[in-house]
Amino acid sequence: MTPDIAIIGAGLGGLTLARVLHVHGIPATVYEAEASPDARSQGGMLDIHEDTGQAALAAAGLTEEFRALVLDGRQAIRVLDRDARVLLDRSDDGTGGRPEAQRGELRQMLLDALPEGTVRWGHKVGGVRALGDGRHELTFVDGSGAAAATVVAGLLVGADGAWSKVRPLLSGAVPEYCGMSFVETYLYDADTRHPAAARAVGGGSMFAIEPGQAQLGAHREKGGTLHTYVMLSRPREWFDGVNGPGGAAGVGVGVGFGFGDAGAAVARIAAEFEGWAPELTALITDSDTAPVLRPLHALPTGHRWERVPGVTLVGDAAHLTIPNGEGANLAMLDGAELALALAAHPGDVEAALAGYEREMFPRAARSATEGERFGELLQSEDAPRRLLAILGETEEPA
Repeated sequence: MTPDIAIIGAGLGGLTLARVLHVHGIPATVYEAEASPDARSQGGMLDIHEDTGQAALAAAGLTEEFRALVLDGRQAIRVLDRDARVLLDRSDDGTGGRPEAQRGELRQMLLDALPEGTVRWGHKVGGVRALGDGRHELTFVDGSGAAAATVVAGLLVGADGAWSKVRPLLSGAVPEYCGMSFVETYLYDADTRHPAAARAVGGGSMFAIEPGQAQLGAHREKGGTLHTYVMLSRPREWFDGVNGPGGAAGVGVGVGFGFGDAGAAVARIAAEFEGWAPELTALITDSDTAPVLRPLHALPTGHRWERVPGVTLVGDAAHLTIPNGEGANLAMLDGAELALALAAHPGDVEAALAGYEREMFPRAARSATEGERFGELLQSEDAPRRLLAILGETEEPA
């Protein structure tokens, strides 16, 4: 008999887990702190990989639905230097294995594929208590922090991201700042309103790299939107200096906050790109939104734990790392593989959890190592050539 399953977090990993369980006739409840599916923006584009994210969606029976969300042409890649000279311009010929879709639309697809009432919105975890025999009591709190409800789970899954409330049941590891932050900006209707920047970005993804300096990355999203990630290798104190009143600190990857003085923040960030081509700096200075800061944190590479009855983790809660294009894909694969393990061991939850973790740990360690290498690449004096080598355009430098 399958115990009552509580999944904490309605991100892509938790929802994939719930959906694959549903496909196999196993009920679960997802508890999400946000008040509704539309409580906040769900971020930008995701490239969904054949062997991870797409495999997870196949297990969820949602391949056709996913294909309907794919944005044609977005696998195109451009690499530029600071003067906007093109180092690489690769078009999307439709044969790539990493089609792009909007994160929010993927999430809604998964929500639509779950029975009504599976996700309990407005359920913020205030505390978790082990009861023995693999059972855990969850206390949910209201807006004031007062206890509002409690439930008991026979199986608890933390899909609650970087600052997981479930992780301490398994591990004392805490995410640490990686020495790099992203600052996000948006240009809307760019082909009409920001044509030079739109031409620089091209039809898919663009990277503008100067050895040893800050870097720019941008995606062309729906409706001519250009979503830019300014990549800055700076200590946290550097950003505290531009927060101003209302600034915040200590949040993890996937969670962002505004600067207290958006104008001052834009000016200081743009100053890091002095001398760059105006069509590139316009991605910062002409933003149609206030800049959003996303400090990057990571768990130790190879993070793992000893088996604890009745509880496990998926996604960033288990293996938060520097963004390298794998995070969402691995979260979905974690969710799918955990569900499949539970379906394969209907009378033995512990065997299912042990099997899932045995496969997940080395996979997550490999991804974390790749994330570290990508972070080092962006900060290296040979960044452009190393990026081109990854993309298969040049030989890897010695």
